[in-house]
Amino acid sequence: MHFFILHVLHDPEKLEPMLQSWSDAGVKGVTVLQSIGMNGLAQQAGLREDLPLLPTLNSLFESGETLNRTLFTVVEGEDLMNDILQRTEQIAGDLNQPGTGILVVMPVLKALGLNRH
Repeated sequence: MHFFILHVLHDPEKLEPMLQSWSDAGVKGVTVLQSIGMNGLAQQAGLREDLPLLPTLNSLFESGETLNRTLFTVVEGEDLMNDILQRTEQIAGDLNQPGTGILVVMPVLKALGLNRH
């Protein structure tokens, strides 16, 4: 079975160690996006009334705030998935604590394009 893993990493300084750790575990590819949550938007904007509910990516990048990193990948096998979860908490910290991010795992019904040579 394949698993989709999505991790919102709150500390961008931990991105490279996280990617290296996932790679060492056997992950073949990871997509990384810059992201910000609703709380981050509200705090950065000082709860301004003129802030759009859905700001453009350009407005987020221009504002200079520290953005989260959202990592996602698809892995095969429960053992690898569990290894990734453990490695993630070793680097990010206890994900049940504030400021460490979130991690979501979902089963994948079908995956194409994973075994390219």
